[in-house]
Amino acid sequence: MIIYNWDCRTVDAFIEQDNESDVVYNVHWIVTGVSDEVDYKGELYSVKTNGTQMINTSDIANFIPFDQVTNEEVVAWTKASMGAEEVIYIERSIAGAIESLIHPVSVTLTVGEPII
Repeated sequence: MIIYNWDCRTVDAFIEQDNESDVVYNVHWIVTGVSDEVDYKGELYSVKTNGTQMINTSDIANFIPFDQVTNEEVVAWTKASMGAEEVIYIERSIAGAIESLIHPVSVTLTVGEPII
């Protein structure tokens, strides 16, 4: 099982729009996937990816003042702006990367005598 943590706390905001202050229009997101399986050191396998997502600010009728905005709300805005397919793609990519860590399909080897 993999737990996904969406960190959407870093944002870009318009200083003022439609008589509101600090209107979020772009989110810098980080998604971390953590497996319930552990490596040889006893640490959980994890993979992190990041990006940005523009938020539509053309209708801010339900505006929330920035000092009251939570990460959970920004995650919801981000996922809604991305669409379900993109959210699934990001999380599946993380799952695939974790699977490759757990069950690698290649290794790096050195040919010949060791260099001293």
